[in-house]
Amino acid sequence: MSESGTPTQTRKTALAPDVRRLDERAARAWTERMAVRPLGDGRYAVDSQSGATYVVDLPAGSCSCPDNQIRDRQCKHLRRVGIEITTRRVPAPGRRAASCDACGVDTFVPEDEGAPDLCRACRLEHGDVVRDREAGDRLVVVRVTPRRAREVVIEGVGETVADYATNAAYPADDLVVEAVYLGDLARSDPPRRYSFPLSRLERVDDAEIVDRTLRERIPA
Repeated sequence: MSESGTPTQTRKTALAPDVRRLDERAARAWTERMAVRPLGDGRYAVDSQSGATYVVDLPAGSCSCPDNQIRDRQCKHLRRVGIEITTRRVPAPGRRAASCDACGVDTFVPEDEGAPDLCRACRLEHGDVVRDREAGDRLVVVRVTPRRAREVVIEGVGETVADYATNAAYPADDLVVEAVYLGDLARSDPPRRYSFPLSRLERVDDAEIVDRTLRERIPA
């Protein structure tokens, strides 16, 4: 499983595609040795090949270098930040580098999200339709909790999610997902939530089967 972003770069490196058809600033953005460090709020520090450090404000489209401030040009530092975001070397504005809480790969996640840090392969979101690998049933995700299967006790059973018999094949440190059975959404009573190890649930492509009426019944 890997969405992977390479961890934030701290060493100056050169990036070198075929630059013969690029203008001078674009070519220098690709080929000069620079290091880009995210500062948050869409701002990035760029350590240039000359030894100077400039701050790029991507939402504002500005850089503190003379080329941008005096000549009002799209400088090589602005371009380099764009390149490193596109090539997933640094996170885009509004995102930060993290290790996936489920599989451990390096990834980028929303800066202000309070949910577990999950890569694209492991991420499940509210309203996603999933399949139970054991029973084949379809469920709808309510949320991925920050707690592990060995920590969550199933109400009325007295066992943890990890100790529950049908979860024996899944890691005890799996994150716990709260979900409701798809069929329960159509009933008049509020649907009951069930707890599953994350790796027991498989995302499926038939999310369209949850229409607007049923989606409004998914617990918050």
